[in-house]
Amino acid sequence: MKKEQVVHCQFSVWYPIFKKHTIKSLILPLPQNVIDYLLDDGTLVVSGRYDVTQTHTYTARSGTGSKLVAPEFPEFTSTVLEAINALGGRVFPKLNWSAPRDANWIALNSSLQCRSLSDIFLLFKSSDFITHDLTQPFLQCSDQDSPDPVINYELVLRKWSELIPGGEFRCFVKENKLIAISQRDYTQYYQHVLKQEEHISQAIQAFFSQHVQYNFLDEDFVFDVYRDSQGRVWLIDLNPFGEVTDSLLFSWEELMSGGEIAHQLQDGPAFRCTTSEVTVQPSPCLSYRIPRDFVDLSTGEDAYKLMDFLKLKKSQQEESEEEEEEENPPQ
Repeated sequence: MKKEQVVHCQFSVWYPIFKKHTIKSLILPLPQNVIDYLLDDGTLVVSGRYDVTQTHTYTARSGTGSKLVAPEFPEFTSTVLEAINALGGRVFPKLNWSAPRDANWIALNSSLQCRSLSDIFLLFKSSDFITHDLTQPFLQCSDQDSPDPVINYELVLRKWSELIPGGEFRCFVKENKLIAISQRDYTQYYQHVLKQEEHISQAIQAFFSQHVQYNFLDEDFVFDVYRDSQGRVWLIDLNPFGEVTDSLLFSWEELMSGGEIAHQLQDGPAFRCTTSEVTVQPSPCLSYRIPRDFVDLSTGEDAYKLMDFLKLKKSQQEESEEEEEEENPPQ
């Protein structure tokens, strides 16, 4: 995987080519001060939840009792809200390459649906995927000795669409040939996918040959599609052909070397899906989440856990005070 291939998979590069076959989206330049804020380890609280005039502040419990004011980006906030409204009031956010799929746990509805800039910031600042985009987009490229291309970072807002996970598929293209198709949400068993495997594969192959093949800038790439209830196929995303992209039910070794996949090509691309509930696997994004007890404590959903936590803290404080008295007896 070359750095040029990563550059070609930026949303703003491929979207104009396939605009007719994907979800309506708007692309906004990301100001440097916003990038700096996203990379800052400070507070998650931001202003601009509902309108550009609203602000949010909180008081830090420190010796000075200082008051911290949330950062404000009035012009950018106004631009983003205008774009969100133009897309129907609900959007799916992402950067040049990645969406914050690893951070949906922090949202109140456990969804990537956003209605405001603060919704977007909350997800972005909690996402390792977003941090990777901003700091190490060329980490796994083979041409590390070459200078990194200059990247103009962008906020991508996609019109919110209720996509059923069982309709999403990842497709692997090598030398402009569709070699493999994997169920996108391989952690779940979808009976209809197994039953309609042949029809799904044929629909994706037809979409690829009619709209994608030879139209992208590279010969090797990965693209995600969604097949709706009417059988129509939509392009969702494009990714580099390499280990930076999740190979799902395949391995990168077999995708790159050919082997069994290459022998099967005469009969069409290899198609893999979760075949029964026995083979269901845990979501890879679970490793990015915090313990459930922490969530309950932070939201106050479990009063008993909160009471136990406060009792524990009080007990620890008392023990600490006793130890200090033993170490420093009165003179």
